[in-house]
Amino acid sequence: MKQINRYIDKVFYQYDELLEEVLQSINENGMRAISVSPSTGKLLTLLVSTSGAKNVLEIGALGGYSGICLARGFGKSGELTSLEIEESYAELASGNLAKAGFNEQVSYIVGPALTSLAVLEEERRQFDFFFIDADKENYENYLIACIKLAKDGALIVCDNVLANGSVADESSEPKRYTENMKRFNQIVASHPQLESTLIPIGDGLTISRVKR
Repeated sequence: MKQINRYIDKVFYQYDELLEEVLQSINENGMRAISVSPSTGKLLTLLVSTSGAKNVLEIGALGGYSGICLARGFGKSGELTSLEIEESYAELASGNLAKAGFNEQVSYIVGPALTSLAVLEEERRQFDFFFIDADKENYENYLIACIKLAKDGALIVCDNVLANGSVADESSEPKRYTENMKRFNQIVASHPQLESTLIPIGDGLTISRVKR
């Protein structure tokens, strides 16, 4: 899988100075190098663009790499709401999104994501695209909350669902969240309100369409 992803990144990813600067800022701030892969970021841009999504909700901002990719999908005609538990991460992401030209189109809500999601539900907010890339133990809870906030036909995309290949390959060294991802993938695949598939790009993405 790693060889395939290296090939995809080599052939389909073109050097992006802005995104490289984001990765550098993450490193300089002592944050973990866990941004989405270049090809995953490009796919996020394509999914937002082709779906026509204008109201995007992101769970897990880190340094803003995925946020920029999502925002590039809607250009100047959409909004990104990003949930991040660490205030310093949200501040760095906000600065990087501003450099990318999306300062007026992105807002950050700092605190536990489940609390923020409950507030968004109380406010009757609705979104047409979701990207989940946060603590894996809560993926199922995030999914349930996103479905409640979703417009009919909205897309829900979740990262790291292959857990470095360990969900399918018993010879791979398991991650601490391997079993969480195995269970989560089964839930996504069989959920009555979702039409879903899994794409083995980066560390794996589930892509689900919400149906009422």
